[in-house]
Amino acid sequence: MGRDVPALVFTREDRRRYRIKMQECLDAFAQMLRESRFEAERPQVGLEIELNLVDDDAEPEMRNTDVLEAIADPAWSTELGRFNLEINVPPRALTEGGPDAWESEIRAALNHAEERARSVDARLVMVGILPTLRQADIGEGTLSENPRYRLLNDQVFAARGEDLRIEVDGTDRLRTYADTITPEAACTSTQFHLQVSPDNFAAYWNAAQAVAGVQVGLSANSPFLFGKELWHETRIPLFEQATDTRSEEIKVQGVRPRVWFGERWINSVFDLFEENLRYFPALLPLCDEQDPGETLDRGDVPELSELTLHNGTIYRWNRPVYAISHDKPHVRVENRVLPAGPTVADTLANGAFYYGLTRALVEEDRPVWSRMSFAAAEENLHTAARHGIEARLYWPGMGEVPVPELVLRRLLPLAHRGLEHSGMDAAWREPLLGIIEQRCVVARNGAVWQKEMFHRIEATSHAGRHESLRRMTQLYIDYMHLNAPVHTWPVD
Repeated sequence: MGRDVPALVFTREDRRRYRIKMQECLDAFAQMLRESRFEAERPQVGLEIELNLVDDDAEPEMRNTDVLEAIADPAWSTELGRFNLEINVPPRALTEGGPDAWESEIRAALNHAEERARSVDARLVMVGILPTLRQADIGEGTLSENPRYRLLNDQVFAARGEDLRIEVDGTDRLRTYADTITPEAACTSTQFHLQVSPDNFAAYWNAAQAVAGVQVGLSANSPFLFGKELWHETRIPLFEQATDTRSEEIKVQGVRPRVWFGERWINSVFDLFEENLRYFPALLPLCDEQDPGETLDRGDVPELSELTLHNGTIYRWNRPVYAISHDKPHVRVENRVLPAGPTVADTLANGAFYYGLTRALVEEDRPVWSRMSFAAAEENLHTAARHGIEARLYWPGMGEVPVPELVLRRLLPLAHRGLEHSGMDAAWREPLLGIIEQRCVVARNGAVWQKEMFHRIEATSHAGRHESLRRMTQLYIDYMHLNAPVHTWPVD
């Protein structure tokens, strides 16, 4: 959903034509796979970070258009809510530029954006769900100005035929309804991209699915929503519910949700795009004029616009991506399970762990997905979202074990091996994966710090719930700018 779309009304003819074009795109994609037309010699990694905008009191600031104008950098774009922005960090080779190059580049971009945001009285926050967000902040007026968001909203509710019901049970209970998809705007994430060859795509996607629960347990950072203390990573159930096009009756019939973990290990990247067409009706049936088959026949690279637009409205936690860069097509895995923040240091440590671990799992003689049911991987994700670093997750050969024990005993050595095989030496690996190690040793991540700090403020100041959340968020912002990993943040 990264592209602009016009505001319009779709006809039955639009949907019929779009279905035909999607099949033509899928056929062209299959031909490209057979003929090995993809760039695979110079794989790159990429990063997207979604952020929240707040005012000086750490309350949501609905001014992303003004902030974007002030930043004036094409790497930045709007997101669903007026209090959201996103930065697309330029892709690079994993070991390009030395140990500090990527972190310096990201921090420089964020610092520049923060400086420009302050010029219009706003600030940036990297956090999974903004703790000061209230239900009154979410509504039709919260949608960003780009017509694509209103069009997507209208299509979701046309498919549902009724308001969204959001239910999350944690320390507190949330029961509410929404007449727009804007609760989704509360979910701000970090997205890691990994370009791979089509031949290796299935193995990397399966590996990413297998470790999704571990990632969330390690890095949970979204314990509060609308003033309530819910799951450690409340983004997961909120996102699943806030874009659900199914009525209750349709759910009972077994129709798949658009926010989807999937239902099986795959054998090819083709499997995922084929599932998209088989299971999901189009939300935005917009056709372009390019004929993908004719484009291939004359030796050019097809955009596959309908296929990629449709893929952008199906929110897999690990999404396949087809893209063209420097006139060459490639495929990549977009890892979408992690929240934003708390710091750039934490973000890059999470990325190093993910990239290293998935490579090591792909290179194992007996892949983990041949020893683990797909249902167990999905259950791990939701268990980790609920309990965070305190969760007990299933892993083959170990049974159910606490997240820190699983990481320290089994997965961290694999992550080191994978990064080493990628060309990252120990002097570079140790600081990054050392953050993951210490996070496990002290069992503290962003969600743990937020919960403890909130309860301390509430108990000592008697300031009331929202005021305690606001003060906690202000402290969070201060520590975020120091860039010390979250496991080192004090609670006093």
